[in-house]
Amino acid sequence: MLSRILIANRGEIALRVIRACHEMGIETVAVYSEADRNASYVRLATESVCIGPPDCNQSYLNIPRIISAAEVTNVDAIHPGYGFLAENANFAEICKDCGITFIGPPVEAMRQLGDKVEARKLARRAKVPVVPGSDGVIENEKEALRLANEIGYPVIIKAVAGGGGRGMRVVHNDISLHAALASARSEAEVAFGEGSVYMEKFIVEPRHVEVQVMADQEGNVVHFFERDCSIQRRHQKMIEESPCPVLEERDRERLAEAAIRLIKEAHYVNAATVEFLLDKEGNFYFIEVNTRIQVEHPVTEMITGQDLIKWQLRIAGGEPMTLRQKDIRHQGVAIECRINAEDPANNFSPCPGTIARYIAPGGPGVRIDTHVHQGWTISPNYDSLIAKIIVHQETRAEAIATMRRALQEFVIEPIKTTIPACLEILSHNLFVKGRIDTGFVERSL
Repeated sequence: MLSRILIANRGEIALRVIRACHEMGIETVAVYSEADRNASYVRLATESVCIGPPDCNQSYLNIPRIISAAEVTNVDAIHPGYGFLAENANFAEICKDCGITFIGPPVEAMRQLGDKVEARKLARRAKVPVVPGSDGVIENEKEALRLANEIGYPVIIKAVAGGGGRGMRVVHNDISLHAALASARSEAEVAFGEGSVYMEKFIVEPRHVEVQVMADQEGNVVHFFERDCSIQRRHQKMIEESPCPVLEERDRERLAEAAIRLIKEAHYVNAATVEFLLDKEGNFYFIEVNTRIQVEHPVTEMITGQDLIKWQLRIAGGEPMTLRQKDIRHQGVAIECRINAEDPANNFSPCPGTIARYIAPGGPGVRIDTHVHQGWTISPNYDSLIAKIIVHQETRAEAIATMRRALQEFVIEPIKTTIPACLEILSHNLFVKGRIDTGFVERSL
């Protein structure tokens, strides 16, 4: 059992992990930048350490400073949360070399699944369907042209080390391929320090469906059903729900079985999310594995009654899972809305600033995950996520009604937020009917 852990992150996920730890009797160490000095989770942690100025490269992405904080405070593990260093295999390896448990997968599994090309090869070995595309990295424009014409336009260029929609370009013809290839490589190099890209067939109007998986150190693997994350802007998720409203039970089982096969093939340990695209004919294709806990994990917690963070901690401490697949049941419908400090009327541009008035919603079936409060300043240095509203009800119609009511109650002033956009989506006839895909927001808002 772990006794003292450091949370190498900030915001609502830092608070989420601290709360789970304290309920389990585990001491916590919060690291923070100068911009987050007055954050609520810093006060709630057992101990806290300032690791640098607001610039993330000098604080939350600075591995030497985080490792130094861990050693000084004598922790036995580090939880990376999501974002920042959560999927950085070098960081995980340094933790291991320093005798600190990394609360995540083994380094080898993280490296293999973090490389999109290698992950596709692994999926093929596990007999998991993949989107038609390149077998490896695209080396030059000539190869890209040949492959694009072979698999047929439209195609999508993706960064090998990508995520969050960065390093991705959709291409519709030979003329635009050159510029798309160059810009995808350039963006990937800036965002991830790695400019390699690969190519896939672009599935027109797909749904984005992902399976939450957990694996222990003894080879036991279970799934916690799926989440539909099709409501996105610029490849970044806005609204997630479970179950996927269009999946038949047999297809749900096939999707989950494919995710488990892949995780077993990778000899994976701890939490993972296996992501798929679902086409109009009901075919699913593997796209990637997120080797960490995800922003939308509360959706799964609401419909299963399981605390995924606590399972992460138990598994990292060497405990075998006592859960078996038959013990995990799907009850009702859960929906999550991400509330960001962004202006939907201005192409979702960031809106940092100080929250002068904050009133959170409540009532039956409503959960709020947030670290902000009245007087809190949203920094321009970090992701614009303010809060997550999660609702849980017996039916999808009831969940939508509860979410709309909760959003209407939520007051965050004077900064602009995505609340109006979420309300517009939830009121849209096609969303209510479940007839959505990953391009819905661009077409409808």
